[in-house]
Amino acid sequence: MSRVGKYPVEIPAGVQVAVANGMVTAKGRLGELKLPLTDQVEATVDGNKVAVKPANETTQARMMWGTTRALIANMVKGVSTGYDRTLEITGTGYRAAVQGKNLEINLGFSHPVVYPVPEGIKITCERPTSIKVEGIDKRLVGQVASEIRAFRPPEPYKGKGARYVDETIRRKEGKKK
Repeated sequence: MSRVGKYPVEIPAGVQVAVANGMVTAKGRLGELKLPLTDQVEATVDGNKVAVKPANETTQARMMWGTTRALIANMVKGVSTGYDRTLEITGTGYRAAVQGKNLEINLGFSHPVVYPVPEGIKITCERPTSIKVEGIDKRLVGQVASEIRAFRPPEPYKGKGARYVDETIRRKEGKKK
């Protein structure tokens, strides 16, 4: 029994959700997202709630039940409030700036790293050492933040590199004399 799938998704004011032709569409003030449904689950809209149920009693259908409900909940939250991830850059001379449709980051390499900003994502740098990734698609926001962090992950001795704001780095003790 799915513990997640059996709870309906609440639709906040200002968001419209429609289910048609095996596709769930959510429209809100920030944009529109679509999710194709598999054959193993069925979604219905009842007033201001979206209910998901398995089409049959197979193991695969029961697995997709909770997953689909979570994806629909992420879509509804994304089009109403959106998602954001903030990264912090630590290190001497490490800085970031948005230039047109590219994010240019100096991370101690011989050259600046140029990251093209994907469609549907907004990147801002309030300070030269802070990067904020915003968007309506939770998966895409997390993926972009992860790719930026992967250019120079934080190292355990001095903590230099790009890290999430809420991330803690396990520090190691350095070499002794």
